[in-house]
Amino acid sequence: MQRALVILGVLSLLAALLWPWLSRLPFGRLPGDIIIDRPDFKLFIPITSMVLLSLLISLVLWLFHR
Repeated sequence: MQRALVILGVLSLLAALLWPWLSRLPFGRLPGDIIIDRPDFKLFIPITSMVLLSLLISLVLWLFHR
């Protein structure tokens, strides 16, 4: 458990340091992401982005457990 928390902390730190470059990636603006923008209401459902992120995390975890 300690190892997992340390790895999670390091990954969070890297994401924070690399945020200016990571924010330029097209996640959240992919085809299949639902955006409803009305004058008094905004709804954002990143379906495609979450599926890709889930696949990426699953692949990384699968590679680490091999």
